[in-house]
Amino acid sequence: MLEAIHEVAIYIHRFHNLDLFEQGWYQIKIAMRWEDSGCTSSPGSPSRVVQYEAPELDCDDVLGAWRIDDMDHSFSSQPFHIRYARQNIYLSVMISFNLSLGKYKGPITSAVILKFELLFASILDNGNNLQSSWEGGPAAVHEFRIPPKALLGLHSYCPVYFDTLHSVLVDTSVHISLLKGGFHSMKTPSDPHGHQGTADEKYNKANQVVFVKAFSTSHAILLEELKNLSNTINQTIDLTAFISNHAETKFSSGSMGVGMETANAEHSHVPGKMQNDSEEPVGTIGYQSDYLYSLQKDELSRLLDSLGDQILYLWNTYLKFHRANKTRILEQLHDVWANDRRAEWSIWIVSSKVEMHHQCIGSEVDDSNSGVLAKTPLRKITEDPSETAAMRAELHRRSIAQMKMCSRSVQDLQIFGDPSRIPIIIVERFVNVPFRSTSGNSYFRNMDMKEGHGVLSNCGSSLSGNQQKDRVLKIAVFVHGFQGHHLDLRLVRNQWLLIDPKLQFLMSKVNEDNTTGDFREMGLRLAQEVVSFVKRKLDKASRVGVLSSIKLSFVGHSIGNVIIRTALAESIMEPYHRFLCTYVSLSGPHLGYLYSSNSLFNSGLWLLKKLKNTRCIHQLTFTDDIDLQNTFFYKLCKQKTLESFKNIILLSSPQDGYVPYHSARIEMCQASSQDYSKKGKVFLEMLNNCLEQIRSPSSSEQRMFMRCDVNFDVSLLGRNLNTIIGRAAHIEFLETDNFVKFIMWSFPEFFC
Repeated sequence: MLEAIHEVAIYIHRFHNLDLFEQGWYQIKIAMRWEDSGCTSSPGSPSRVVQYEAPELDCDDVLGAWRIDDMDHSFSSQPFHIRYARQNIYLSVMISFNLSLGKYKGPITSAVILKFELLFASILDNGNNLQSSWEGGPAAVHEFRIPPKALLGLHSYCPVYFDTLHSVLVDTSVHISLLKGGFHSMKTPSDPHGHQGTADEKYNKANQVVFVKAFSTSHAILLEELKNLSNTINQTIDLTAFISNHAETKFSSGSMGVGMETANAEHSHVPGKMQNDSEEPVGTIGYQSDYLYSLQKDELSRLLDSLGDQILYLWNTYLKFHRANKTRILEQLHDVWANDRRAEWSIWIVSSKVEMHHQCIGSEVDDSNSGVLAKTPLRKITEDPSETAAMRAELHRRSIAQMKMCSRSVQDLQIFGDPSRIPIIIVERFVNVPFRSTSGNSYFRNMDMKEGHGVLSNCGSSLSGNQQKDRVLKIAVFVHGFQGHHLDLRLVRNQWLLIDPKLQFLMSKVNEDNTTGDFREMGLRLAQEVVSFVKRKLDKASRVGVLSSIKLSFVGHSIGNVIIRTALAESIMEPYHRFLCTYVSLSGPHLGYLYSSNSLFNSGLWLLKKLKNTRCIHQLTFTDDIDLQNTFFYKLCKQKTLESFKNIILLSSPQDGYVPYHSARIEMCQASSQDYSKKGKVFLEMLNNCLEQIRSPSSSEQRMFMRCDVNFDVSLLGRNLNTIIGRAAHIEFLETDNFVKFIMWSFPEFFC
């Protein structure tokens, strides 16, 4: 019998430090094992290491070399020194693991677990005691599952992003093929009458037939990948030797049957095309089971031997081509991976499109009749929308628990390890949302001149010189919530940087020690901070060349969204309105706390007002003025703070008891639909003013408006005060990033 191995080649391209908290020595360790321990007793063993090129590091930034540990069958990279955020370490090394199948006994049903460990040692450690520091255990671990189907052939980008406390990106790719090992002769026992064991013969032939099909699949995948790479990268792959050796390999129907087709040996050396490029991949094999069972043992053996030789040749050709074009291949695989995220992660996203109507919600009031609504076309909301949303998410979560994941792509166990624990996102994407562009508004251009900032006024003009691509300055401003920290939104920032590494970001600090005062003061401080930051970036960019445009985006958490909108209402921010791009609101109380059903949380707000006289809490609860129409929030909703954004994404959670569900989503609530008092009228006016800004009826451009309901799995947190009052879900927006991955990679056009 023929023995077989799976060769799994792991290419480590780059270690990119997004946000490690500590400087020091780091190392990547890789190991591999069968998921089903009963499948085989031997784990994956490193068989060869190819260093494509030496890492471009100073002598002080490297200690020793990579090594293979024969005890635990692992590979460890060179130790390297991390000094600052967004530092790149190019490792450029390919490690091949062999997964032995022993004597092939049928199709593999076990997956393979690929394990990456991040090892850390303090900067004070030197080369003598560095090894003892590694032995203290990994700082972080990231595991992937390679499904059985993928073991026959796979070429995939595989980003390693360890965890929220160790925010790094390791650019890797995985390449797998089924290769032949040695041959093993097997004797079949005879019965007392001298007859051979026919059952064993049938069993062995069945295994060999399965083996032929597995090899032919691996053969076809390798050829198809080579063809795709040749076309995508526009590089010729020389298969002359393969064609000359196998062009005549056809079996006659009288002996071996017609099993393998090879293309015409005539080929042309056309760049961007594989030599001998035909409609069918070279050497594509299509065997029927009946035909294979009709072959004799020696015929099957020769066929397996031939297939094994061809696959080995193609595999070595692929590895050689990969070494010469490593960066371009990685980029191509990354693009395929990014395109596949929307489909793969749709398991946790329930998406629907909603028509955005132009008419406003009826809110006409007869002032002579004590503020009672004279015309209310809305029906009363009889069900609590937050409870309905939570129930819908829970039903979807239960259906996920019953799913069988049968994808042949590499599965990230941070997500697929326990799929039922991952946040469920219900997306309402509104269509036909006109956008009123202000890019041609002469008022803003006049403001540019008043500001005296030439770079700002020049944005939008064509580039000069020989520059081929538009230069766009992309800036995102992140604003924390009540008594928050400027790094609260670092997980959102890090995911955005993975999508757009050129993003310039501002983690707002000006209100870090003072979020209890007046929103107007906090908004002014933020506006001044943003203007100063943008001007610095513009000055720096102007020394390089002329910018074609600026994209200014904002991300806020909790009352940080109120601060953002207040800042946008400041006059010093008006020249920048035409550059506003994407606005992401994480549980922001856009309509305040006029209707809040969380009695425990309301009691806490009452205490803050009575004991500490917290000004912003008075404003949030509309007690900053006797007349509701003179309150801060009523006036803020009249300001055009949302009108200029091209993309608006509102994230809410029905589990969040800190911010009213309707307030985070800017929509009607159950209590207001039944309130015909002046309070109800004020709420409807505020709601209409906000929605009217989002609708912006007169323009040919379209705005993207999306509501995203994030339903966290808080069952592991237990029943405590945080979960009872809804604080757990409110903080989950800051402490987890799976929901951010899903939204950003499913809708990357809004973050690029």
